[in-house]
Parts: sequence; structure tokens; C-alpha cells
Amino acid sequence: MKTLNKELSVGDMAVQFQAMDETGKTHSLKNYRGKTVILYFYPKDQTSGCTKEACDFRDFSSQFSKKGAVVLGVSPDSAKSHQNFKDKYSLSFPLLVDEDKTLCKAYGVWKEKSMYGRKYMGIERSTFVIGPDGRIEEVFRKVKVPGHVQELLGKMGTVPN
Repeated sequence: MKTLNKELSVGDMAVQFQAMDETGKTHSLKNYRGKTVILYFYPKDQTSGCTKEACDFRDFSSQFSKKGAVVLGVSPDSAKSHQNFKDKYSLSFPLLVDEDKTLCKAYGVWKEKSMYGRKYMGIERSTFVIGPDGRIEEVFRKVKVPGHVQELLGKMGTVPN
């Protein structure tokens, strides 16, 4: 598989960004200094895997909060699509708009994929745990949705209920 940018690894400084959420509010990584940021990239609003993943993050949001962590979802969908997705599933965290895929490329998750022999560019479902100092603490690539959020909490020292 081809990557457009260098893949980020544990110990690397996270790529700084500014991105708008579904309400038009701008989020910047520097604004979260001192907190752990769970930055997760997903392919598309309202699809089965992405809905399950978002609902898992929602259902365990209090445990992330107890760890001083904030969750930010990112996909190339529009603000309107994100708002509909967030409203429909009562998501409790911001969904960042990345229509031009700048953030996806910066984090190395915009990749060549293949399905039924057809090659295309798309999001590799990935999660980055960014520590309070701005360094990447954990990287999960090619995420399989079932159990991912629970595994993430386990690595953060929280046992999911």
C-alpha cells in the first residue's frame, strides 16, 4: 500500500492542526495541550462500521473523561453530514471536517486501498493517542471496530465495564 506521507509512530511529535467541527467551531491540537487526545480517523458518516465505532466512543466517553482524555473523530465528510451523524446517534464529541483530506494525509491515513481488485484512495481506519506533551503515545492502524475502544481503554489503564 502506498502512503502519501511518512507514517507517524509512537514517540513522534503529533502533527499540529486546525480543523472545523460540525458546528463550525475550530479545533487546534495546541488548544488541547495538557490533555490526552484520542484522534480517530474513520471513512464515512452513517456507515455500519463507522457508526459502531462512534457509538463505542460515545458509550465509553465517561471513562475517557476520567483519564483526562478528549475524543476527536475525523473523516472527509462535510459539516452537515457530521451534524446529522452526531444528532442521529447522540455523539458526545466533536467530528472534524477534513473534506480536502489535509489532516488525513498529514497523519498518513489517506492510502491506496483495494476491493474486489479495484484500487482506490481512502481512509485507513486509524486511532492516534496523543499525550499531554503533544507526543504520540499509541498508534492503531487498520483498526477492526469490534473491541477497539475497549482495547484502547485497556492500554490507557482503564478497564471498560
